[in-house]
Amino acid sequence: MPAQRLDKLLASTGRWSRREAKGLVRAGRVLVDGVPAKEAEEKADPACSRILVDGSPLDWREFTYIMLHKPAGLLSATEDRSQPTVLDLLSPELRRKNLFPVGRLDKDTEGLLLLTDDGALAHRLLAPKSHVDKVYYAQLDRPLGEADRAAFAEGVTLADGSACMPAGLTLLGDGREALVTLHEGKFHQIKRMIASRGSSVCYLKRISMGYLCLDEGLARGEYRPLTPEEVAKIGGNL
Repeated sequence: MPAQRLDKLLASTGRWSRREAKGLVRAGRVLVDGVPAKEAEEKADPACSRILVDGSPLDWREFTYIMLHKPAGLLSATEDRSQPTVLDLLSPELRRKNLFPVGRLDKDTEGLLLLTDDGALAHRLLAPKSHVDKVYYAQLDRPLGEADRAAFAEGVTLADGSACMPAGLTLLGDGREALVTLHEGKFHQIKRMIASRGSSVCYLKRISMGYLCLDEGLARGEYRPLTPEEVAKIGGNL
């Protein structure tokens, strides 16, 4: 990567604001390859130079990838004037990183949500030609059966006449629970697909997106960084 200004590099970690980063440099607390930096405007490449702040190596990553167990009641957005968003769950350090949700979950839907600042990765995951499978667990008010599974496999037509791509429907128990696999993302798609079959969704949770599966050790509202293995699976770059 090209060299960047020191204040920008320090601020990109989320630990300091740009103003605070400049103060660290002026105070002589930032070393680049053993030499105290004189100006915040100095440029350095963290991949090539050793940058220390107060004697500790700068914990710098080109991109950040966060797995969030989204609870119901929050918008999958970066900001909203009247309602809380998923970013309100993050620490102040992470909120400084300009993260955004990759795709969206409805306000009342729970489950896996990926947050990142890697725009290229988000574009790849969301591009229709990528066909990234998304799997949801659904609880229904009326049981579905084999005819409904077959209809999903052929491609459901919604009430407004729009056609859906073929989707997976795995029925659980008596048919009031199901796993739904989508290869696209229309507005309220699962709810509308289920409604077209004479039932309705009582509860919806996304459990996977491509190779990324929700960590069941995360309680609702909790999050963690992706592991290097998870980042590699989705094509990210640490």
